[in-house]
Amino acid sequence: MSLFAASLNSGSNGNCYYVGNDNEAVLIDAGISCRETEIRMKRLGLSLRKVKGIFISHEHSDHINGVSVLSKKYQLPVYATPETKNEGRLKIKDHLSYTFNAYEPISVGNLSVVPFPKIHDASDPHSFIVSSATVNVGVFTDIGVACEHVVKNFQKCHAVFLESNYDEFMLENGRYPIHLKNRIRDGKGHLSNRQALNLFLQYRPAFMSHLLLSHLSAENNTQKLVKDLFLENSVNTKIIIASRSKETKLYHIRQSIKKEDTTMRSSYSQLSLF
Repeated sequence: MSLFAASLNSGSNGNCYYVGNDNEAVLIDAGISCRETEIRMKRLGLSLRKVKGIFISHEHSDHINGVSVLSKKYQLPVYATPETKNEGRLKIKDHLSYTFNAYEPISVGNLSVVPFPKIHDASDPHSFIVSSATVNVGVFTDIGVACEHVVKNFQKCHAVFLESNYDEFMLENGRYPIHLKNRIRDGKGHLSNRQALNLFLQYRPAFMSHLLLSHLSAENNTQKLVKDLFLENSVNTKIIIASRSKETKLYHIRQSIKKEDTTMRSSYSQLSLF
């Protein structure tokens, strides 16, 4: 069974990702307003009535700003760890408030959502893989470093929203104060373009059809830099840049069986993941 995926917004001003099948869907994070979520889904031909749950990766405001209103208006279950709920001061009705544990699948109709831990400067951060019977879509943003959990789950994905937050030169020479620069690049903040590319080159499965590069910094990155960098090395994977101001297209993710691309892997074996 195939899946459909879109970014509704991606960046420090708000994050919200849609993944679903023909009958039901989930949102990963809800960092834009309920109204903007409705508008952007409508432009994609989608209805929020199809959404059956919201999964929260961590408590930072750009991931939770819209969750309380969305949950109340549409009676949507919200899945978040107790630490995330407490730190984010999430106001969710008791009957709509659920928790999860790492690597324990949650069934949402015919979808399965598997959380897994990641490294980020939050209380209990997780990323997610949303699956049908045959297709996996991952949402891997706000990652300080590509830890073993990220690497293992990246290799399962037919499509993935992958953070490519900053260009190292732009960050180093930009106007951010040094404490903020260090927070971004200290291994608990965000992935740089180079780190994201190394993860892609070393661990991309041959069946990965779509890479949606996400959470780009407005100050320390550009869409052109990211697109040029990844297009050079995309092989058979479609490269999309998720916008900070509007939704992407709705992408149809299908199962695809391809031979292992040993040429690409051997060519880049010398690149360090970290």
